Amino acid sequence: MFLTMGRWCARRPRRVIGAWLLLLLVLGGAVMAYGRVTSEAVTIPGSDSQAALDTAAAAFPGPASGNQPLVLRTGPGGPVLTGDSTREAVERSARAIAEVPHVVSVTSPYERAGAAAMSRDRHTAYLTVGLDVTGRDITPELSQRITDAAGPAEAAGIEVTPGGDLAAAVDRPDTGHSELIGLAAAAVILFVGFRKAAAAGLPLVIGVTGLVASLAAVGLAGHLMDMPSSGTTIAAMIGLGVGIDYTLFCLTRFREFRGRGVPAAEAAALATATAGKASAFAGCAVIAALAGLALGGLPLLRALALAPAVAVLVAVAATLTLLPALLSLLARFLGAAREEGAAAPAGTDAPEPAGKDAPAGRGWQRIAERVTARPWRHLLAGLALLLLLAAPATQLSFGQLDAGDKPAGSASRTSYEQLSDAFGPGVNGPLQVTDTLAAPAAGPQDARVAKVSTALAATPGVASVSPPQLTADGRTVRWQVTPATGPGDPATARLVDTLRGDTLPAATADGAGTAHVGGAAAAVTDLNDRLADRLPAVIGTVVLVAGLLLLAAFRSPLLALKAAVLNLLSVAAAYGVLTAVFQWGWGAQLIGLEGPVPVPGYVPLLMFAVLFGLSMDYEVFLLTSVREKWLASGDSRQAVVAGLASTGRIITSAALIMVSVFLAYLLSDDPVVKMFGTGLAAAVALDVTVVRGLLVPTTMALLGDRGWWLPRRLDRILPELDIEGSAHTLPAERPGTVAAPAAGGPGETTATSPLPTR
Repeated sequence: MFLTMGRWCARRPRRVIGAWLLLLLVLGGAVMAYGRVTSEAVTIPGSDSQAALDTAAAAFPGPASGNQPLVLRTGPGGPVLTGDSTREAVERSARAIAEVPHVVSVTSPYERAGAAAMSRDRHTAYLTVGLDVTGRDITPELSQRITDAAGPAEAAGIEVTPGGDLAAAVDRPDTGHSELIGLAAAAVILFVGFRKAAAAGLPLVIGVTGLVASLAAVGLAGHLMDMPSSGTTIAAMIGLGVGIDYTLFCLTRFREFRGRGVPAAEAAALATATAGKASAFAGCAVIAALAGLALGGLPLLRALALAPAVAVLVAVAATLTLLPALLSLLARFLGAAREEGAAAPAGTDAPEPAGKDAPAGRGWQRIAERVTARPWRHLLAGLALLLLLAAPATQLSFGQLDAGDKPAGSASRTSYEQLSDAFGPGVNGPLQVTDTLAAPAAGPQDARVAKVSTALAATPGVASVSPPQLTADGRTVRWQVTPATGPGDPATARLVDTLRGDTLPAATADGAGTAHVGGAAAAVTDLNDRLADRLPAVIGTVVLVAGLLLLAAFRSPLLALKAAVLNLLSVAAAYGVLTAVFQWGWGAQLIGLEGPVPVPGYVPLLMFAVLFGLSMDYEVFLLTSVREKWLASGDSRQAVVAGLASTGRIITSAALIMVSVFLAYLLSDDPVVKMFGTGLAAAVALDVTVVRGLLVPTTMALLGDRGWWLPRRLDRILPELDIEGSAHTLPAERPGTVAAPAAGGPGETTATSPLPTR
């Protein structure tokens, strides 16, 4: 199938390129018409916070967006907001904002309903803006129109800053510079490796094509589900990295075939049937690992898994279709690689110097010989290093980021600090408490309602409690509880637990009511608890799926188990780096943070799935080569040495590109994006050095021929995947065969005689 697909695309390059251009135009047109949408909303089905949200939405219908603050501040030296001129300016601004499309309500601090929105010193207040669209549909343009409508207030010397979703809309991260830096670094690495501009540029073309298509698709998916802004960035990060890597593997294979005299179109088809097939297998492994996150049962996890999965799927599709078309079309500019001593076939492009790749191969061969000669020493050294790096991960705890962790100067951070200074930090994350009564209450003075109000106000950690709000039928009551601490403070999460576990059960026992605690802080607390509960199941599923894929690919239970254990160790080491840098703050200033920040629970979980999938790329590429050498020679140690020598350079180049792409995202202002960039870069770097350079060769040398053991019963069950497409390689390189003299021209193959296989 892969050979047929590659051959069809290679022989019709202009049609394939035209189809991809049409796809990009359609996606681009859809984005221009509907926009790319993100949302930071968190829903946790079956949680207490979701029950509070659903109860309040049904009993107290309000604006679709909730209440969005527009902060007004004059500063200590400015006029008070209750003066005649400032009040008139604010009220004129409120009337102008009410005329903005999608605004359904504006509450000023001079109204009775908004009296709590005026600070004691009268230098800070906020307008409460209600919209008929949800948070995901608040665009930067809408937020700017609302801010511009407050022009009279600004003309009176009042500083106007949007908050909430209005601020999030204008603060959406722009990572374009990160992608450009990652591409520039990849271009340098590729040019050093190939020494040809066309060969270095081709992986970038495929990577950028996949990036544009996947970002458009993920952005459009935001209209159908809550897609966090970090999801699109993760999709760009993963999609760009794997797109370049997969192209690199296929291009290397294509140049090998060209060096053996295979015509361009056929070489492109064979590269698709071999390295392209392996890339498709690796991409499916990444997608399968991400699919394991569905067990978390959370819409947020599904969205965060969908985004990179789409990017990987697009990268695989581009590798299997667009790449062979471009390889065939640009063959004469891409050069050819050939083995040392091989003659240049007539009619082919002039090959590069025969010894060009030899130094790198000999370097990796020396490393492989050294580590396999003393496997225990190097195995223990590698394990010690990984365990040392993983040690901080034992202290990893899930926390909550809030607007106070945003970059200084952003609208979210500015409004957060202004409100915190004027009203206390808890105003940025109030809790919503709802109670459904068995019998209607006569009013706020009802004993059952008053008892809850008193208990809430007396709870340690509560700064204030609003008067109870009852529905017309008196069956549902709502309170707004303002904590004494900010939404990201661990004390706020403890307050949520106290309200649920002690305060409300005791206060509502006689009334037989059903009380729930909601709000953003409560939702994140529920999210972290749910993630902690589901973490073992998700990790177990991802490990099992990855192990089964490797078992089917290489038909060795010991190698599959070895890969799973080593991958777990490298992920644990990446978690240790994540904990030390972000939770402890070691070197946080070096990556643009002011100090320690909490790690959201979904970050380690998504990192685990992504890393387990990405590690399959290098595992597949290395073990395929080792298995070929072992089938041909029967010497397990020499097979490891030869396999590492032949793949070391390409794996190192691919890993350098991936690390460069990930590290480029440290320039993002979003702490979550920095976390993924740091964690993924550390894991890939460790995977290609410690794991592939030390642990894989030493464990395989210690296992020897036992590493390829396969029970007969399992042998009958497992399918023959042939992920490297050895059936389509040329006779001289096909594992387990000896090539007969060629009877035809370049690219023609003849019958082969099989060697004994194991």
